[in-house]
Amino acid sequence: MDFSFLSPVPDTVLAHNELLSLQALGKKIKIHSEQNGIPDLQGVKIAIIGVLENRNDVNYIGETFQLNEIRKAFYGLFPGGWHVSIADLGDIHKGETVNDTYFALKESIISLIKADIIPVILGGSQDLTYANYRAYDNLVPMVNIVNVDGKFNLGDSSKPIKNNSFVGKIILDKPYNLFNYATVGYQTYFNPQEEIDLMESLYFEYYRLGEISNNITLAEPVMRDANIVSVDMSSIKSSDVSLKQKYSPNGFDGKEICAITRYAGISNKVSSFGIYEYKSSKNDEVTAMLIAQMIWYFVEGVNYRVNDDDFSNENNFQKFITLTESEELVFYKSNKTGRWWIEIPFLSNVNNKLKRHTLLPCMHQDYVDACNNKVPDRWYKAIQKNSV
Repeated sequence: MDFSFLSPVPDTVLAHNELLSLQALGKKIKIHSEQNGIPDLQGVKIAIIGVLENRNDVNYIGETFQLNEIRKAFYGLFPGGWHVSIADLGDIHKGETVNDTYFALKESIISLIKADIIPVILGGSQDLTYANYRAYDNLVPMVNIVNVDGKFNLGDSSKPIKNNSFVGKIILDKPYNLFNYATVGYQTYFNPQEEIDLMESLYFEYYRLGEISNNITLAEPVMRDANIVSVDMSSIKSSDVSLKQKYSPNGFDGKEICAITRYAGISNKVSSFGIYEYKSSKNDEVTAMLIAQMIWYFVEGVNYRVNDDDFSNENNFQKFITLTESEELVFYKSNKTGRWWIEIPFLSNVNNKLKRHTLLPCMHQDYVDACNNKVPDRWYKAIQKNSV
């Protein structure tokens, strides 16, 4: 594995770690230090990588940042009754160009995923999600991305990549590997109507902030189908973060964002997870602690993953068939976890990009709706995407 791009965790953080309780996370995780180098990753399930890159932020004016406060906050937390092993591999510093940083991040992610380790990326600007996506070019045939964000970030893909336009690049740059893009927590007034129309025409999914706040469980099936989850810190309401991090009075609160990151962790499919747009500032314990808790809940989710999507054995699930006016819909419910899926019929006359995607995660409510003659929106969009 090539981790030559990674710098060790700073000594100031390690000195702080020495003072912690023996039960704290900082004493239980493997840390890349100047003294000991990259730790042995045998048995490690989750690896934290910092990326000190923010030059493609549209508001970039030359400021630098560091992730020491997040590390101190995370190290100081106590683990749950976990069996997963965690490593902190240190930071990728800015390359000569932003593309150099992208390359370093991409190679590091490839090495980790091939070793069956989930990278948790702590970043500057959210355009780093593009490098995360590119890491999958030779790993999986089609990629699903979930963006927890108030904005879609489609932008003008003919212009250079920025943190508010990276999704346009993901959609239009070759190789075309994107199957589904879903935004959780979008706020209409932050998105031009053209972008909303484009999301609709591409059959991508988007869930409004109010929808998710009213029923946080709506995020679970979306996360269950994601390979990459990218969280923008500006999606969190300003009262829950520090002065420099404040963006909007409306957004997720701390409890909601932690529930969402736990759903990301519990998904068997999520193989990389990133938290972006962190703005470090002096005397900012709040944002660093919130990010530490978001990581904690993600790890907690990974720890409780259950392999409940094996549908080859009939003892593992119950099958339900419903008839609506236009369709016969087939649902599956896991006997282990009670989670639901809906079958996407294989369209033999068209180019089916995703034979393995014939089962789509859904909720019990979708089954109830189908019984009442209402076809689930996710099912419809997946059918349309498979028909393109």
